[in-house]
Amino acid sequence: MLFHSVGLAQCSQKYVVFPSYYRCVVVGSSETALLRRRQVLEQVDSELSSGNERAALSLVKDLQGTPGGLRCFGAARQVPQRLYTLDELKLNGINAASLLSPTDATLGSIERNLQIAGVSGGIVAWRALDLSSQQLFYISLGLLFLWTLDLVSFNGGIGSLVLDTIGHTFSQRYHNRVVQHEAGHFLVAYLVGILPRGYTLSSLEALQKEGSLNIQAGSAFVDFEFLEEVPHNLSLY
Repeated sequence: MLFHSVGLAQCSQKYVVFPSYYRCVVVGSSETALLRRRQVLEQVDSELSSGNERAALSLVKDLQGTPGGLRCFGAARQVPQRLYTLDELKLNGINAASLLSPTDATLGSIERNLQIAGVSGGIVAWRALDLSSQQLFYISLGLLFLWTLDLVSFNGGIGSLVLDTIGHTFSQRYHNRVVQHEAGHFLVAYLVGILPRGYTLSSLEALQKEGSLNIQAGSAFVDFEFLEEVPHNLSLY
């Protein structure tokens, strides 16, 4: 449920509303407006849960700027849509390298540690169980078969699921990075007028919600208007 759970807090004789999946602060001066906003959130949530994305988006847009409507939606000031040269970016004090996707080696280090632990555990098991070279060969062959089956049949999804789950469980840094990354998608989309309809923060959550093994985390949006606009804009270049 995207908009159903709404927290209410009082601060300096005004009220602040926090929608459940992201924090968009809304300040109201009357309980009537707050009650109306809660009803709007529940209606939007109901439409999204029913798959009526166009109805949910239409409801949000119709109530923009009205008492009880969602605040901040589509309120971001956007720059003109055109291609910028590196010289123009430098002239405006923008470092082009900062626009690239950041690299994070957290999951890579976890994977290396798991590989080292697996090899060490195999050696210990070999010594402790006094396995013959033939038994060790068959065990290695079985593990190689499972690894190949995952790559071919699931595109490495099972391995990614295990690795991502371990990363979220044992690395707070990795967990926080994923949460902040998806929160950024959510907030930017909301501010530019693309209605968020859900998110997942882990491969396990994506498997439970979407039935997909190849998604670590992601956000979903009511983006049909954006998708319809993109081909038209690309044809201008």
